[in-house]
Amino acid sequence: MMAWIELAATAFGFLCVVFTIARSVWCWPTGLVQVFLFIFVFYDAKLYSDLLLHVVYVFLQFYGWYYWTRPKANPESLIIQTLTLREFVSWCIIAGVGTIGLGWSMAQWTDASLPYPDAFTTVTSLVAQFLLARRQLQNWILWICVDIVAIWVYFTKELNATAMLYVAFLVLACIGLVVWNRRLSQQRTGRIAT
Repeated sequence: MMAWIELAATAFGFLCVVFTIARSVWCWPTGLVQVFLFIFVFYDAKLYSDLLLHVVYVFLQFYGWYYWTRPKANPESLIIQTLTLREFVSWCIIAGVGTIGLGWSMAQWTDASLPYPDAFTTVTSLVAQFLLARRQLQNWILWICVDIVAIWVYFTKELNATAMLYVAFLVLACIGLVVWNRRLSQQRTGRIAT
């Protein structure tokens, strides 16, 4: 049964990222289905940081859905923004400190498997998801880092379908970075409507 749930979550996750690259508002409802399904998968695998991440993702999915569809936003031409270097470094420091704190907590108080790598993917995913909801270009850089670590974690835990999803996520995150960067350049030169 869990294998089928993992496969369904994988399919919805793939669709979610494809819709995100295209800046389609459909990334949020497909992401919501993926998030709910992965809650069960990660509970079964004792990846508690990932489980907590997906509980928080439920709320972030609704936040992103609202932010991308609020009356002032036009889903057909979402404006891509960028962080300053200082802002990006600040978010990376937050992710690093959060990783250490969550990893230590999981190692001390649970039977979590791989507490620090799991904490890294959890905390950095939260930062990346928030930046994605705010349409910040640098979200893709963080997703690339998350995907690399997640691939190792999921193969180690024998969640092979999930690991392969994250291989696809890694490729899609690289594509997303290129596509969004190109779109940002077009926005700045006025070649497209924002």
